[in-house]
Order: sequence, then structure tokens, then C-alpha cells
Amino acid sequence: QVQLVESGGGLVQAGGSLRLSCAASGRFFSRDAMGWFRQAPGKEREFVAGISWDSRSMNYADSVKGRFTISRDNAKSTTYLQMNSLKPEDTAVYYCARDTARYLTAAPASPFEYDYWGQGTQVTVSS
Repeated sequence: QVQLVESGGGLVQAGGSLRLSCAASGRFFSRDAMGWFRQAPGKEREFVAGISWDSRSMNYADSVKGRFTISRDNAKSTTYLQMNSLKPEDTAVYYCARDTARYLTAAPASPFEYDYWGQGTQVTVSS
């Protein structure tokens, strides 16, 4: 059974940094693309970053380019999101997601492409 568990969220001042982790259970993690999404109150869930199964391709939302970095460690079945220069508008619940279509060369940006989701971790950025 596939489970995703996020950690690393919290309260940080504007300009600060946080590192989110997503630990995956279940088989074949190394074959799957992974994504990070976020959802602020009253807003739809939006794509933040994605990474291909082999880490050769990373893609980002325009709003986080140059500030956030996605990475993965297949040996540990873990995906990371390093968030720097945080802004109040980054405040949201952050979710990791797993797309089990094997060996995708790029992680999809649509949430409907993902098969499994974590429970989310709250990130709050104060001004």
C-alpha cells in the first residue's frame, strides 16, 4: 500500500527558509514522478514543483522559480522541497503527490494525473 507522509512545515518569517520532506512507502518509488502542490484557504490546489523519476527533469510554477528547489533520494524513497526567500503569499498547506505512470520524463502539473497524496503540512509565512 502506498503512503506519503509530509513533514517540515511550520511558521517562518518572510525571507526565511523551510525544507519539506515527503517519505513514501510502497514499491517502485524510483519509477514514479513526484510533485508538490499547495492549497491556500479559499483557493484551488496549485502545482508548485515536480521531478521526474530519475531527477533529470524538474519543473516549477512561475511563482516559485528561483526560490524553491525540488529533489529526491530514491534510496530513501523521499522527496524534498527546499523553500527559500519565503513570502506571505506562500502560506498554504503543502501536499506531495505520486504519479505511478512509470518512467515519466517530466512530472505533470495537473493534480488529476497523480494517484496518491499525502495528508499535507502547513506552511505559514509571516510578514
